[in-house]
Amino acid sequence: MTLTTRRSVLRAALLGATCLTSLGRGAIAQSSLSDIGSAMATSPDATIYTAREIVTLDPERPTATAVAVVNERILGVGTAEDLVRALGDQPHTIDTTFADHVIVPGFIAQHDHPVLAGLTMSSEILAIEDWTLPGGTVPAVKDKADFLTRLKAASDAMEDPAEPLLSWGYHSYFYGELTRDELDGVSTTRPIIVWARSCHEFHLNSAALNVGGVTEEAMESWSPSARAQSNLAEGHFYEQGLFAVLPLIAPMVINPGKFRAGLGIMRDYMHAKGVTFGNEPGGILSKEIQGIVNSVMSAPTMPFRWSFMADGKSLIGKYDDDAQVVAETEKLAAWYGGMTELAEGSAKLFADGAIYSLAMRVREPFLDGHDGVWMMDEDKFLRGFRVYWDAGYQIHIHVNGDAGLDRVLNALELNMRRNPRHDHRTVVVHFAVSGADQVERIKQLGAIVSANPYYVRALADKYGEVGLGPERADAMVRLGDVERAGISYSLHSDMPMAPGDPLFLMWCAVNRVTSSGRVAGEDQRASREQALKAVTLNAAYAHRLEHERGSIEPGKLANFTVLDDNPLTIEAMAIKDIGVWGTVMEGRVLKVGTLAHDDAALAPTKDEVDQTDFARSVLDHAVSVVHAHI
Repeated sequence: MTLTTRRSVLRAALLGATCLTSLGRGAIAQSSLSDIGSAMATSPDATIYTAREIVTLDPERPTATAVAVVNERILGVGTAEDLVRALGDQPHTIDTTFADHVIVPGFIAQHDHPVLAGLTMSSEILAIEDWTLPGGTVPAVKDKADFLTRLKAASDAMEDPAEPLLSWGYHSYFYGELTRDELDGVSTTRPIIVWARSCHEFHLNSAALNVGGVTEEAMESWSPSARAQSNLAEGHFYEQGLFAVLPLIAPMVINPGKFRAGLGIMRDYMHAKGVTFGNEPGGILSKEIQGIVNSVMSAPTMPFRWSFMADGKSLIGKYDDDAQVVAETEKLAAWYGGMTELAEGSAKLFADGAIYSLAMRVREPFLDGHDGVWMMDEDKFLRGFRVYWDAGYQIHIHVNGDAGLDRVLNALELNMRRNPRHDHRTVVVHFAVSGADQVERIKQLGAIVSANPYYVRALADKYGEVGLGPERADAMVRLGDVERAGISYSLHSDMPMAPGDPLFLMWCAVNRVTSSGRVAGEDQRASREQALKAVTLNAAYAHRLEHERGSIEPGKLANFTVLDDNPLTIEAMAIKDIGVWGTVMEGRVLKVGTLAHDDAALAPTKDEVDQTDFARSVLDHAVSVVHAHI
């Protein structure tokens, strides 16, 4: 037995990974190796998985060719011969299923939205890029004419003339402003709702406005900012206007049967991309909607676990008492179970608007002179930061612009000076437009970054022409500076803001190749190893889970992603094309395309088809929390 393997076995035993029933912890510390070997004979069966190569991300043993697993935990890492010798008389089998594959730590979707993905992936997808889903590929929209033609074809194909048509993916900076008259040209009788690519704005035709009762009179009760971010004449509602109109149109947007089917699409899609764990950061704060999510995602057949973060923005808006905000946040744990759970001790706040709608707040004006928007009024943002900070929470903050980032860092510094905290890991989420000076400030304040590198791929070319200009557009998501500063960073897709594909995110970060094929901001490229860590170990660190997930080490959960090649050594431009065989999730071997799900349970019930009860619950919820958003 090598020294490294012996240390691995002892470490795993001390962590309880092997269930040595005849020895307690104190006995282990006092026993000889022969005593431990004897105890192995009564231990549960172990499985040794061999592979062409294992990338562990453990600095003590960065590579291996075998990993031993007991139940849901890793027992040891090394060669098959070392592990067999270490196991001694403990029952074990050698599994060569992955002998021709590469095992990496299980991919972690650090910041994705199954609620939004379930809605968008079950809608009529008409977007700026191709979407390759389990049911086939939906090609990108060419221009506005193509969009309107395809939207009309979708409407004409629907049997029920009164059924609402929800489409997702339109982007006005790519195809031009979308008018109410143009949507009325598709249909004057069918409600049509176009959910923009950003998910932060709606375009409605006249029928949708009429069915929803969206009138000047209805808008009088909205806040000034919500009214300012709405255009009734054009049927356009964005940012805070979107949240204000949502209660009126929710039954047309959220069809529970389609939503549940969309969650099934999301489940299969993300498993095919090698995801073993994910987080929904601040989803819709509705127990009824979460119940539908749980009907799919809590099932024992789910191929990955998912945690849900508290929507701090809504809770701050709903409750005036600081202690009640924290108490109500903690109560959310009861909403989850099975394969879903609350991300305890974490909350999400918002700074500025979306990058896809160029609504973020920037230091220098946009090329056309327009201003971005704030997603939370400053007093509410500062209160939310203070309340969760003082309660010891980790705060994740949606921020896209450099002026927005100034607000975030100012709040962080204020609270650090007022109430210093160690290892707070405040997360700067999205990190689209930033200044080099802000990177140093992030480091000094002890924050970390969760970045979306797809912004460069999808938007740098277009935003170099409109919005930001070439210099700012090419410097988006400056991971090179972050990496050189030694700041921990993770990558996220914000699904559906980018394809929920960790290998593709790595490819985007490492290559920074735009949609036209050029390299944008070469000095901001990420290294391969850090990009892999960004979808594994650093993603776990961003949720304070690095002791359980993110690397292949004894005692940690047996979460692996099984690949056809090694992303650290394959040609950089080929990273996104590496095949995913499947995953091992807490010891369960899950090959892509072979899992059995009770998808008959995804079909809508009669009540859900009628939507009566569901619509009422959504409206009751939305009315009660809408002021949290506006």
